[in-house]
Amino acid sequence: MIEILHTSLAFIVAIALLIAVHEYGHFSMARRLGIKVEKFSIGFGPALFSWRSKDEEVLYVIAAIPLGGYVKMLGENPDEQGDGAQPELSEQDRARAFNNQAIWKRAAVAFAGPAYNFLFAILAYMIIGWLGQAVLPTIVGHITPASIAEQAGLHVDDRILSIEQQPVHSWQQMEEQLKHKVGSSTTLQVSRDDHIIDLNVHLPSQDKDPLLMNISDQVLGFSPGLIVRIDGVMDGSAAQLGGLQEGDIIKQINGWPVSNMAQLIEQIKAKPGQQVNLIVQREHALMQLRVTPAADQNKHGRLGVKLASQAIHGTEMYRMNLWEGLSYGFTRTWEMTALTLNVFGKMVTSAISPDNLGGPIAIAQLAGKTAEMGLVYFIGFLALISVNLGVLNLLPIPILDGGLLLYLGLEKITGKPLPPKVLEMTQMIGLILIISLMVFAFYNDISRLFRG
Repeated sequence: MIEILHTSLAFIVAIALLIAVHEYGHFSMARRLGIKVEKFSIGFGPALFSWRSKDEEVLYVIAAIPLGGYVKMLGENPDEQGDGAQPELSEQDRARAFNNQAIWKRAAVAFAGPAYNFLFAILAYMIIGWLGQAVLPTIVGHITPASIAEQAGLHVDDRILSIEQQPVHSWQQMEEQLKHKVGSSTTLQVSRDDHIIDLNVHLPSQDKDPLLMNISDQVLGFSPGLIVRIDGVMDGSAAQLGGLQEGDIIKQINGWPVSNMAQLIEQIKAKPGQQVNLIVQREHALMQLRVTPAADQNKHGRLGVKLASQAIHGTEMYRMNLWEGLSYGFTRTWEMTALTLNVFGKMVTSAISPDNLGGPIAIAQLAGKTAEMGLVYFIGFLALISVNLGVLNLLPIPILDGGLLLYLGLEKITGKPLPPKVLEMTQMIGLILIISLMVFAFYNDISRLFRG
């Protein structure tokens, strides 16, 4: 129950903050350009708190449902643009109505919301860089025999310094750069025994999309080397019957070293009802155990344990100086924007399954997890979601900011606004598209919960 409350609170804080940032972008730009703003609301539904601005013009509202927000400007709705609405306004209000502004002003207001999301992400990544992150160092802990990495001359305990002369400070950063090199050759600069060595490697093209792969391990054949530990054993499980205990470190399976959790799980899944030989470390002693994985409903082998892993070389604190942090804010936001667009484009073309799309439950779970991990991780989560909100809102879909920018572009070309009936019809289509996307994402969330 406490975990659910913690996750819910983290989710509400994250969504409310990011929506406030987005809507404040619209609000501040409108006010700066002299457009009359009548209401600024964070959330929907009944108002919990409300107050007027000093000039009594704007009603600020904190509403009960923190899953959205809006800025209401005079004259922005289609029903306020007809002949019946305009004569009732004073001359001063007509001059300040949204629909009477120059195209560039309306476009600036529409663009300001997503722009503030990107600015928030830039600032968030700067703060992360300055506070410092616990990162997995680029020290090689395991090399698969006969792999590309071994053939290229990579050794265990080598530290990878750069890829194509681009410095890498963490395993994640190295992985992201390697994903762009699949299908081509690249140069790894490594540190070995106080010497700097350049290694040339070729990353062959893959049937699976590189974004969904662990390139260092699955393509090149090297990893940080993980210690796989048993964190829990289910009563009556195959693991308990085979003598496994909480705290055991699994060193080998059927004579092969265990270097990561996914490798162990795959080997266990492939052996339902078949005995496997495990070498485990219990405290300071090595033990050999014979365990027979039970078959689940999908006829996959299961031990009935909770696994945890940690890198052989642990983590390192990486903190950036002032200028590095400034640069990191911009470059990281650009990288995440490009990645978001890339993933979205591949989902549209089915290169990546839309099943990977996450909805509110997935976002809430991630919010809760990152909040538990610490402030830096939660800020990183906020930055990522802010980038996603910025990109999503710029898509040329009616009812989104990108749709309004599309309308304004057409108005600039034709010299007149689109007819109200066209606006109404296209906005209905846009609403259906967005609702369909939300329902599909929510369905994915529910499906993942049932699959475990």
